[in-house]
Amino acid sequence: MSESDGKLIEDWLTWKVRNENCADSTIYKYRGYLERLKHYLQDSHQCLMLNCKEKHLTDFTGRFLHSQKVSPSSRHVVIASLKGFYSWCHGQRLIESDPSTCLVYPKLGRKIPTQLGLSNAEKLLMEPDIDTFTGLRDAAMLSLLMGCGVRVSGLCGLNQGDLFWFEYDGRQRLAIKVTEKGGHERELPVPHEAMLLLQAYLGHEELDGIDRTLPDGDQVLFVSVRNRHVPEFDYRGEHRRINQKSIWKMIQRYGEAAGLPAELCHPHAMRHMLGAEMMEDDANTLQIQAVLGHADPKTSEIYAKMARRKLTQLLDKTNPLGKINTKVSPLVNEMKSRGVL
Repeated sequence: MSESDGKLIEDWLTWKVRNENCADSTIYKYRGYLERLKHYLQDSHQCLMLNCKEKHLTDFTGRFLHSQKVSPSSRHVVIASLKGFYSWCHGQRLIESDPSTCLVYPKLGRKIPTQLGLSNAEKLLMEPDIDTFTGLRDAAMLSLLMGCGVRVSGLCGLNQGDLFWFEYDGRQRLAIKVTEKGGHERELPVPHEAMLLLQAYLGHEELDGIDRTLPDGDQVLFVSVRNRHVPEFDYRGEHRRINQKSIWKMIQRYGEAAGLPAELCHPHAMRHMLGAEMMEDDANTLQIQAVLGHADPKTSEIYAKMARRKLTQLLDKTNPLGKINTKVSPLVNEMKSRGVL
């Protein structure tokens, strides 16, 4: 029983990847939820997944998951996975009718996002010691989270090849190409403060001694400095890439040192801060979506048509780094006065 259901799950997930280009994180979640359903059906009803009834799915997504303390937002994803799986099974003529059509998504309350705020952002960004390699790396990462609104997954996934220069207003500007949810890409101009921190990080002598080269010749951008998972001789290339958990811990550590409330010490608060600042400066909804990557497939064409010049003007005007003091603010102001920036 277990083997046949397991193969069925993998066949559907393979179809999802090939036909819908689902992100690895989505596939991971769907696999986990379907495996949980498989064990529930076996333990409680002694039946295969293709033999389950509507009442089984209703009980699983309702009473059972509630008893497992699964939140309504998570149950929303569970139902999406079940609907997708059984719709595919019905389309493949593996079942006569789709038992998931009866499932109703739980109602989700909309919570007002928590934003970091400019004064707290200033405190947080002043914590890293940029005279050290790790402090400089952390300051560069924080500046991209605050100034560009990238997600942690996109920040971790950056390679050096994702940095590029373009001409803006007669000068060279730095931009990044970010790949996030579902493999969606977007290009973002980098604020001056973040640019200087990134350049200092890339020019640090300690980075020169780290083998961060990938098989395609590109290089991991932000590296880890603590190896806990692989043999020392293999601590290079992709294994040197900093992970999301480390970035979360870094933010919490600096936030605690700065005396910030725990609920503000997460990367989403930085994204919300940028969105709030853009709204305060009269950015329209499409501009905010383009910058923050709230990507719906139907709007991807609109994002592609957003002019880089418009985004550069927008971020120069609204990004939080230009409104607070950082350790490189005096240098930015001096370079602006000289006409370099």
